[in-house]
Amino acid sequence: MMIRIIMATISMTLAFTAGCAGPQSRSLFNGKDLSGWHVDIPKMDNDPNVSSAFVVREGLLVSLGKPKGHIITDATYEDYRLEVEYRFAGKPGNCGVLVHSSTPRALYSMFPQSIEVQMMHENAGDFWCIVHNISVPDMERRRGPKAEWGITEGKKRRILNLTDGSEKPAGQWNRMVIECLGTSVKVWVNGDLVNHGSDCTANKGQIALQAEGSEVEFRKVELTPITTLSDGA
Repeated sequence: MMIRIIMATISMTLAFTAGCAGPQSRSLFNGKDLSGWHVDIPKMDNDPNVSSAFVVREGLLVSLGKPKGHIITDATYEDYRLEVEYRFAGKPGNCGVLVHSSTPRALYSMFPQSIEVQMMHENAGDFWCIVHNISVPDMERRRGPKAEWGITEGKKRRILNLTDGSEKPAGQWNRMVIECLGTSVKVWVNGDLVNHGSDCTANKGQIALQAEGSEVEFRKVELTPITTLSDGA
């Protein structure tokens, strides 16, 4: 009798623990191929000899930087935490992670409608508004004169980040965490909170990585759905 009671208690405990388990993370890159993603590179439209800027090399997802364009998830996501580990393979330069991506080639006939989280060397964590908008505290200091703000060509679309020196030296791996919850977007670089925007004009969309001139290696692109997560990264 006692053994049955003990076994029943253990079973109930295990069931309760399983029911309280946190959300499961999933890798958006399988380390083998680009399943779950599609490439959008304008130069490939009319020239079959143009190669993709995105390849898998030694288990890494690599943006070769040229020709310029994006690799975009097939799926749409909302309320999540995205963890990206990246490094510039050669000379550091420009790249970015785009969240809440939707209409393709909405800006300069290349950039999808989105909020870009900048990865450009020494500017990681800046926001760029790409036919979507987002607000931050101290907006005029970080974006420029209000009369010049906008979300399309020729407007002040860049919102500066909060820190200097959060990135590691060129060639070393950086960890960027992007938390999208409702209309809020938070960004950490190597554990530092580098940006926090609110009142975003989108709360869901695809996720995209850029090819924008410099070769970048990604060894982790992992998404965790948010139910209840703390603000730490």
